[in-house]
Amino acid sequence: MLDEEAREYHAAGRPGKTAIAITKPCATQHDLALAYTPGVAVPVRDIANDPLEAFRYTARGNLVAVVTNGTAVLGLGNVGPLAGKPVMEGKALLFKRFADVDVFDIELDAPDADDVVRIVKALEPTFGGINLEDISAPACFEIEARLSEIMDIQVFHDDQHGTAIISGAALLNALELAGKDIAAVRMVVSGAGAAAISCSEFFVTLGMRRENILLVDTRGVVHRDRTEGMNEYKARFATDDPARTLTEALRGADVFLGVSVAGAMTGELVRSMADRPIVFALANPDPEISYPDATAARPDVLMATGRSDYPNQVNNVLGFPFIFRGALDVRARAINEEMMVAAARALAELTKEHVPDSVLRAYGLEGLDFGPEYLIPKPLDPRVPLRVAPAVAAAAMASGVARNPIDLDAYTEQLANRLTRGREVMSVVTHQAQTAPQRLVFSEGEERKIILAAARIQRERIGVPILLGREEVIRATMKELRITDELEIFDPETSTRIDTYAAQLHEQRQRKGITLREARALLDRPNYVGAMMVQAGDADAFVAGLTYHYPDVIRPALEVIGVAPHVTLVAGLYVMITEDGRAVLITDPTVNFDPTAEELADIAVMAAGRARAFGLEPRVALLSFSNFGSTDHPRAAKMAAAAKLVRDRYPELMVDGEVMADVALSPALREDDYGFSELIGPANVLVFPSLEAANIAYKLLQQLGGAVAIGPILVGMNKAVHVLSRGAEVTDIVNMAAIAATDAQDARGRA
Repeated sequence: MLDEEAREYHAAGRPGKTAIAITKPCATQHDLALAYTPGVAVPVRDIANDPLEAFRYTARGNLVAVVTNGTAVLGLGNVGPLAGKPVMEGKALLFKRFADVDVFDIELDAPDADDVVRIVKALEPTFGGINLEDISAPACFEIEARLSEIMDIQVFHDDQHGTAIISGAALLNALELAGKDIAAVRMVVSGAGAAAISCSEFFVTLGMRRENILLVDTRGVVHRDRTEGMNEYKARFATDDPARTLTEALRGADVFLGVSVAGAMTGELVRSMADRPIVFALANPDPEISYPDATAARPDVLMATGRSDYPNQVNNVLGFPFIFRGALDVRARAINEEMMVAAARALAELTKEHVPDSVLRAYGLEGLDFGPEYLIPKPLDPRVPLRVAPAVAAAAMASGVARNPIDLDAYTEQLANRLTRGREVMSVVTHQAQTAPQRLVFSEGEERKIILAAARIQRERIGVPILLGREEVIRATMKELRITDELEIFDPETSTRIDTYAAQLHEQRQRKGITLREARALLDRPNYVGAMMVQAGDADAFVAGLTYHYPDVIRPALEVIGVAPHVTLVAGLYVMITEDGRAVLITDPTVNFDPTAEELADIAVMAAGRARAFGLEPRVALLSFSNFGSTDHPRAAKMAAAAKLVRDRYPELMVDGEVMADVALSPALREDDYGFSELIGPANVLVFPSLEAANIAYKLLQQLGGAVAIGPILVGMNKAVHVLSRGAEVTDIVNMAAIAATDAQDARGRA
């Protein structure tokens, strides 16, 4: 079944897995004149005068060559360069997917090392880095060493160093859990190929003693008296130890590293090892010993494999995309030991932090904490690039191989914006929130996600969170989550403020039929308490909805806080981040079912204000099934009337309609027939005629278009109130808190 799926995956549609994307306009004759002759001559002359200008004018700074000669493809052996092409395309896919690094895959019909070195060296002007792949040992060592010596860009053999770096991170954490000193442990390595040698050398760099490492290949232990099957790389680890077989070598050993074949390790051999043995069985697809067999033999074993269905997968995708990302961004001349060690230590440290809900969901897990089943981060953890790439860049600068020094804090922020869609939009709001942190009350303060978000909000100085709930329950959950931050807790059962809130609520609502007793009863509901805390000035913003339906949050907020004095209604909107990074606001998908022209005008103006808060210059389109009167229908006329109301009231605001969605988003479509339109560029605030239309649109964008949704965002309240999506993740809650904080800042300004 898998064979047929794999064939279909690679052959369906456009064959292969990669394509070249155009990054500059090329729609007009003028565009083409700039892209090619005569305009292209200008950067040609600049580069001729200063070769470093190539990084400014061309794709070289983000371009890596994945090079193979096909002599050691996966576990299939010497299948040749053409058969290796699907693997190289797969590597290119991983580079792009995880680190936005562009790749040309290059398959060389060159089994001789001299030919590989000569050809790759000749390609140096094209690339910012070279990733060597699937080249047999020992030639791979020679090729990498010679190219590193003669080339002025990064050269990295991932089969060697990738496995070494990721397993090195796992080793550091396993040793910490086992309570063992890396300089004192004894390690046995099954295998003596590229990965085995490189891992052993890297572990020595991390602090393991060379004399404590025993290599075992098909001829037995690599020792000083042996002559058969030896080479200069194995000889570095030749031992005086009397052991001659894997069984003899493993007695009392602390660490087993398997980079050989399935079945090389047995339960009996695991039992012969020292207390709390560390077993890294990395043969693929079947390890030297399975995870269940190893843990059955020794419950105290600390184990990693190369498989995704077992804990602690040593997966090179945790390393090479982000190592190259950091190296490229500082234009490093090499990827040296310091950079590789920095990558390993960054991964090891990240494992000790709280794991985001998105990662747990991706792997179908309830929880994940640093320990025997979590020694290294998961490949889909979005934090990995934000730790590894800056660590590599910092090490490159510190070791003197960087040609483009950078500010690491700014770089990390830029990287997050580049690799996490939606982050750039949110960073504007987050920075604004941090300028004057506001007090944010969460009515679902007993929920784990809320507590985790609150700790992050406080640490990042986005706001001052207040957790509403039973103090003993909240503190017990904090202890369980190992949160040591001193978070503020408001317990309605013990607070003396509840009677004051009841009196204030009664005073506000007494002519709406609410008695004092009924006001006191309403305050048994956390959402009324949260709203009253904001109304009374004990908090600046109220956030809820993780476990509530939307109306259960909106209703108390409207009754207690009400709408802003300058508007007639509240509305909802989402910010949608498309796959190409475009940000578009969609309104109103949550509150108003069938708004009038006057209400749509108010919604459009409020949405435009929110766009500015996100750092966007609003271009507002009132959407319909008609373009500027092309269809005579009351629903189209309603949108045209709303657009006119906005223009009349706010002539400085760019707004137009009624207009179809495609015409609103495409200046090219407007250019021919609707040159009179007041929209310049693609619209980024889309006002829909009804709740159902907006709601359907944003969900279609999510499900079919792969867009990221930020929201729902509430606009029009007198004070800051925001509703979370049911089941929101921790990052979503933090984002909403930042939005609430900026709203609270605005409310203070209005006051």
